[in-house]
Formats: sequence, structure tokens, C-alpha cells
Amino acid sequence: MTTNDPYSEYSFLLEKTQRRIKQYAQQKFIEFDFGVTVDQWIVLKQLDAHSDLSQSELAEAAYKGMPTLTRIVDLLCAKGLTERVPHQQDRRKCLVQLTSEGQTKVSTMKPKVNQIRKAAWQGLQPKDFEHFRHTLNTIYQNLEV
Repeated sequence: MTTNDPYSEYSFLLEKTQRRIKQYAQQKFIEFDFGVTVDQWIVLKQLDAHSDLSQSELAEAAYKGMPTLTRIVDLLCAKGLTERVPHQQDRRKCLVQLTSEGQTKVSTMKPKVNQIRKAAWQGLQPKDFEHFRHTLNTIYQNLEV
């Protein structure tokens, strides 16, 4: 795709690449028979890193909207991987936690997910990563509200 507007082309390439990464990962999740989607994995990984998050905190950490996050947590609860626990200080809130089965699932998946993630970065050198990180951080900061 070539246009007279390179910024449109760069944005398109960024979106296209992000979609390809997610599609590749989802395909591998199916091949490895993980029993969860990439989006569900993101939530599980956040809960593993930050236990006892409210749904709104979890939505922010996982970069998901509340309706999407609620649906994901509902599915993960039905699979026995997470549970909602009443907040001790605020009865209006629930905390989301990994169950022991969820903790086992995360531990089992981590090495294989790292293997999946590394596939996209083959052939890149450390300087490529530094430049890429700088570029993405600059774009992100340019759009901060």
C-alpha cells in the first residue's frame, strides 16, 4: 500500500501488524489447546501480576472496556479460572482473583506464550528493539489526552 500520505500508510501498517500478531497468537493458542483466547490470557496474566484487582482496575490494566472485561471475567469464572470476591471495605465492589486452577493455567501457559511472542521478533537486533520502543513510546505520548 503506497499513498501520498505516509502517516496513513504508517498507521495502516501498525494496525495490520498488530492484527497479524493477535491472529498468529490465537492460532497458536488453539494449536496448543490452551482453552482460552488471547484476550482471556491478557486478563489472566494481569491477575497473576496484580492479585485482587477490582473490575475497573483490571479493565484499565488489561486495556479493555468495562463491557468487554465483564464478559471476559464471566467466561473465566465459568471455566473455573477466576472468581469474584466481595471487597472487604466497599460492599459495592468485587475483586477478581485467580483460582488455584487459574494459577496453574497461567504457570503452564507462560513458557509457551513467551515462545509464541518471540516468533514475531526473530531477526531483530537489540538496536532495532531500542529504536522500536522509542518510536512507539513517542507515538503513544503524542496522543496522551
